[in-house]
Amino acid sequence: MPRVLILHASVGTGHKRAAEALAAAFSRRQPGEVRVEDVLDHTSRLFRFAYARSYLELTDRAPLVWGYFYTQTNADPNLAEITNNIRKLVESIGTNGLKEVLRAFQPDVIICTHFLPMELLVSYKRSARLTEPVYCVITDYAAHTFWTYTEIDGYFVGDEQTRAQLIERGVSPQQVVVSGIPIDPCFAQPNDSREARIRRNLPPEGTVVTLFGGGVDDDHVRLIVSQLMQSPLKATLVVVAGRNTTLVESLSDFISTPNIDLRVLGFIDYVDDLITASDLVITKAGGLIVSEILARGTPMIIIDPILGQEEWNADYVVSTGSGIQLRMCESTARAVLNLLNHPTMLAEMRRCAKAASHPNAALDIAEKVIADLESYRHA
Repeated sequence: MPRVLILHASVGTGHKRAAEALAAAFSRRQPGEVRVEDVLDHTSRLFRFAYARSYLELTDRAPLVWGYFYTQTNADPNLAEITNNIRKLVESIGTNGLKEVLRAFQPDVIICTHFLPMELLVSYKRSARLTEPVYCVITDYAAHTFWTYTEIDGYFVGDEQTRAQLIERGVSPQQVVVSGIPIDPCFAQPNDSREARIRRNLPPEGTVVTLFGGGVDDDHVRLIVSQLMQSPLKATLVVVAGRNTTLVESLSDFISTPNIDLRVLGFIDYVDDLITASDLVITKAGGLIVSEILARGTPMIIIDPILGQEEWNADYVVSTGSGIQLRMCESTARAVLNLLNHPTMLAEMRRCAKAASHPNAALDIAEKVIADLESYRHA
């Protein structure tokens, strides 16, 4: 098997999880050497801190500023060119350590799940210092201009709309494959809801609602939990804090009621089981979590999407009929009750989610990359 280098950047969690899903898929395809590298690990401490924190601070504390920047740089060609040139200069300086990774590992193929390393790799290809193929995996259901390089050997995208965006910007149609967003290959395997509930100490019968609160403001989660616990709903309510280190403590004053069995969890490693066990999921619209929920055909309510890429992901969910998006967290409890009281509506959302999903995306990408390499070698 060829040496496969998968590059991501730890800005949020989705890019890393996509890289890990691809690594698992390549390993299942056939034994070989697959390496996953965080590009930020090979930059200076200052660059690493500034790059990661600037994104997190903007999206958490100044989402309107981030949303304006993200939208304008995608829509205005002149502004996009200026910001892209500045970004490319900064990234080419900050990612110098990546050169040593390439020299030491000598990959046969490189796959990027974040645009950060792409400028360096493209500059190498332009100067003939890199002849190995470079692929890009876009981890949202839309493509910002930051991702667009005509020199990339292949793109893997989540849907036809994203493919059309890249083609409109000059990428060859032959370079863009609609694969779906890569998620853990375990999502391609059957998982029984009742068995998942028993494994995770959830009631085999009755309603289970899960709220993934990792990127949601604590006050918004408190509001949703409070309203659900005061509502007529009879269910097990699971709240997952994930990377939100303050959420568990923030909810410590809530206790279960005769109608609501409240479970507050920190970081978990059984997201698949929890999604499978749930009748309804409340979540933000990260590309990976949305794709995982779609793969299990679980209806979802989208809340608090980050302006920009998460809005696009939310649009994908709503436009496919797989879920709804709420602009106000105050509406969540009412929406939960309405959906659960209309089983026909929930059943249709499950059907739509399954139709919009790509549970085999990681495996399909691995298969296509290996096939391309074999064709290239025999050409």
